[in-house]
Amino acid sequence: MGKTISIGAQSFEFIRENDCFFVDKTGLIKEWWENRDAVTLIARPRRFGKTLNLDMLNCFFSNKYEGRDDLFEGLSIWEEEKYRGLQGTYPVIFVSFAKVKDTTFSNARKSICHMITRLYNQYDFLLESGKLNEKEKEEYGKVSAHMDEYLAADSLNMLSDYLMRYYGRKVILLLDEYDTPLQEAYLHGYWQELVEFIRKLFNSTFKTNPYMERAVMTGITRVSKESIFSDMNNLTVVTTTSEKYRLQFGFTEEEVFDSLELMGMPEKKEDVKRWYDGFTFGRQKDIYNPWSIINFLEDKEFKPYWANTSSNSLINLLIRQGNAQTKMIVEDLLKGVFLETEIDEEIVFDQLQKKKGAVWSMLLASGYLKVVGKQVSSETGITMYRLELTNQEVYVMFRSMILDWFGAEDVPYNDFIKALLLGDLKAMNRYMNRIALETFSYFDTGNKPSEKSEPERFYHGFVLGLMVELQGEYRMTSNRESGFGRYDVMLESYKKEKPAFVLEFKVHEPEDGASLEDTVQEARKQIVEKGYDQELQSRGFLQEQIRHYGFVFEGKKVLIG
Repeated sequence: MGKTISIGAQSFEFIRENDCFFVDKTGLIKEWWENRDAVTLIARPRRFGKTLNLDMLNCFFSNKYEGRDDLFEGLSIWEEEKYRGLQGTYPVIFVSFAKVKDTTFSNARKSICHMITRLYNQYDFLLESGKLNEKEKEEYGKVSAHMDEYLAADSLNMLSDYLMRYYGRKVILLLDEYDTPLQEAYLHGYWQELVEFIRKLFNSTFKTNPYMERAVMTGITRVSKESIFSDMNNLTVVTTTSEKYRLQFGFTEEEVFDSLELMGMPEKKEDVKRWYDGFTFGRQKDIYNPWSIINFLEDKEFKPYWANTSSNSLINLLIRQGNAQTKMIVEDLLKGVFLETEIDEEIVFDQLQKKKGAVWSMLLASGYLKVVGKQVSSETGITMYRLELTNQEVYVMFRSMILDWFGAEDVPYNDFIKALLLGDLKAMNRYMNRIALETFSYFDTGNKPSEKSEPERFYHGFVLGLMVELQGEYRMTSNRESGFGRYDVMLESYKKEKPAFVLEFKVHEPEDGASLEDTVQEARKQIVEKGYDQELQSRGFLQEQIRHYGFVFEGKKVLIG
């Protein structure tokens, strides 16, 4: 019953030759060909079939696969005579940047140049074809991992020229995961150097290339035009909000439910929908992540397959080092609260931590958030998007990520929570100072505790961990109005017989002359004077049930009172 599932197979040829489980996406071939766009950039979250789809395009158009009718027989594209005649008729250059994950610019440049060199090696027959003159043969031989800048930039343009002369047809160019090296450059601090290199390569390859028939690029994000696509007015960008190719990446609900029937699990439909549904491309809702579905069909267990396929290092960094408001929004998202924000689909990596709302645009493009509504202001024309976590799988991933921030074996995080609930002030101080020593550096708070945003980063990181630990038992809110001001943290038990907590955080400034103890008392005094208890009292908590705590930070020292 069912088909053999090949986990991780990205070769269309392998899947078809071995009759493995495959959801027919050959409609992409027809849709792309009939759109007639010169250069198409398709942005989709990771593990959404981008690599397999590009390999499918390669198998269909490349003259290396001429006569391979067997790969497409029985699929939707083979039902049309016109497209049968197109199969195997073009020279195709297929490149992937998936492995370019270097920590320095020199190594990233070397990796890309080495990839191009290996591509050239596949076409060494051109040297004896009579199509290249002696100077061109000499340049051909200079293509290497260490080639000069001018040659690297022009290398794919040159190869397109040589292949067009040999085959008598213009070349189709396919580039997979174009933005992988750019994300690594941002993470490791060589963004500007790589952008300058990539811009030259892309302009020569995709803009000033008369030997190119058409091209497709895929990636997770739409990197800003100013960054690497300057002057490329022949570029058509397809993002998750675009109508084009909305059915060609990811599985539709009908495809998922048909697959469950095929594999003998029709009773799992509703649970599968809760865990893995939620993606929207254009107007098409109920799109599922293929990687999660394929793994579920194989393992038959509900768990975060997609969220565990990479380190999520960029997402982790953006949230962990985000400002106080960023962490508060993540708190709300985990509690099922909507986020309303503007979205800019052009990602500028070097502005991710500077530009307002950039982190949410990145999370949307990466698939961690979904659009559940939008509204255009009649006055300003600005579109505000309503976003929420995509599904249960993403929720589990975020929850796990936050727990990992406090998950070191030598950090007594759970012990601190126990001490807080028991009111053991001595233990709270002992545990909290140990936690601070372990986590302040990890949260990149710097060495200037007087800077307002720095301790707040730790505080909100702590609050997030606290929230996950106590979820189900306590309702937690932060930075909300109550009485005559805004409290920092409020913990309200769902069981009214248990205590409630109001926490106020302050930064100790030694130059002010006050001691840590003085600042703690100031924090507790503020709770009373500002009437932060009013919200809890309005919900039925008695005054004697409400505990006040002041948390004072000075560098990596913490005093709680």
